[in-house]
This record gives sequence, structure tokens and C-alpha cells, in this order.
Amino acid sequence: MKKYVLLLVAVCSLTVMSAQKKVGGVELPAKVEFKGETLNLNGAGVREKFWIDLYAGGLYLTDKNSDAEKITNADKPMAIKLHIVSKLITSDKMIDAVNEGFENATEGKTAPIEAEIKRFQGFFSDEIKKNDVFDLVYIPGEGVISYKNGKEKGTIKGIAFKKALFGIWLSKKPAEDDLKEAMLGQ
Repeated sequence: MKKYVLLLVAVCSLTVMSAQKKVGGVELPAKVEFKGETLNLNGAGVREKFWIDLYAGGLYLTDKNSDAEKITNADKPMAIKLHIVSKLITSDKMIDAVNEGFENATEGKTAPIEAEIKRFQGFFSDEIKKNDVFDLVYIPGEGVISYKNGKEKGTIKGIAFKKALFGIWLSKKPAEDDLKEAMLGQ
């Protein structure tokens, strides 16, 4: 009987371990669900600056994919989860980083989505604290839905905005090369 109990504990432990991925000291779920869409963790990594971990980031897709350009251009459900792991991240710093990311992702051509970017900045206007979680979810036909700690902040329509947003992490000039590779499962 003792052997069966130990076997059951071992199987349960393996199931729990495979249900999450530890990155940057936090657990990211292997699956998430938004608006009836189930998305699987494609890859995850940490955004660092000056050797300081800022946030754990995970890319969630319907199907495994390591082609950044195809992911960015796809009109399919997907999400990026950002779990803040540093007290150094503030609302102003996040907005500055997002602005720089949009500039890099669009090669400086942000004018067509300027209004959408301005609205998106507003989603980061509240105080940001360590362990806050942002989910940036794209649903075809609806747009990008932003969540903070599970609470919906708003939706921004348009595939052009979605491409630029996901390009922050997946473009030729991403927020961080190592994080891009990790999100692509490489």
C-alpha cells in the first residue's frame, strides 16, 4: 500500500510540475484561457536590464511555433503574460519601455497606430507593484484585450496594433534578444 501512495504522490508531483514553468522566480501557467480560447505556453523568459530581473514574460499560442514573423503577423488567438518581479518597475518606466518597444517594432512608423498606442499607455497608468500580472491577449475580430491582475482594462481593435504590440517582444529589434528566444521556445 505504501508503494501505491508513493507512486501516486510522484505522479501528482510530475503533473503539477508540468502544469507550470518557473521563470524569474515566479510560476507561469502552462495553459491560459481567455474568451473561450485555450492557449498553451510556447516559451517564457526574463526581461533583464543591467543584470536585474524586471519581469517574467510568457508567450501563449494555440499551437507551438518558433517563427517570430509568422506569430507576429498571424490573425490567431495569442497572449503575452508579463509577471512583474522587480520593485524598480514603475508606471512611468513601463510606459517609456512600451513607447520604445513600439518605435523598435514598427521601425519608427508609429503614426498609423498613434491613437491606439496612447490608449494602450493608459492601461499602465495605475501604480505598478511587484507581482502584478499583465495579460495582453489578442482575439481575432475583437482586438487586443489588456488585463491587469485578472481585471480587464480595455480592448484595442486592429491587426496593425496587434502586430506592433507583439513585435515589442518578437520583432527584429525586440525588448531583449534572450527573452525573444525564450518566448519562441529556443
